[in-house]
Amino acid sequence: MGKPFCDTLADGSGIRLFLRLTPKASRNAIAGVGVDGNGQQQIRVMVTAVPENGKANIALIKLLAKTAKWPKSSVEIVAGHTDRNKVLEISGDPDALIAQLHELTGGQDI
Repeated sequence: MGKPFCDTLADGSGIRLFLRLTPKASRNAIAGVGVDGNGQQQIRVMVTAVPENGKANIALIKLLAKTAKWPKSSVEIVAGHTDRNKVLEISGDPDALIAQLHELTGGQDI
């Protein structure tokens, strides 16, 4: 099964989310859950933006915020700014955020 694609932050202020971004895709979409070579589950996200000057990262945050109805200011990339594998921190109620992610990924287990 692998490690879950999100963890609750130690202070309970939100969650840490692991994802794999595919830039220059044909559409903007959340494409479910996959597992990397280390057994880490990741949400797979596709954006049409190119990976230049942070454009794909901006498109990623915009897509997540719009799809889940989160404020853009609550989503922050904390690792992987120039990598396809990213770690994000999302501020808010962890239980509510995890429930939203469960819906966005088509009900796949976390």
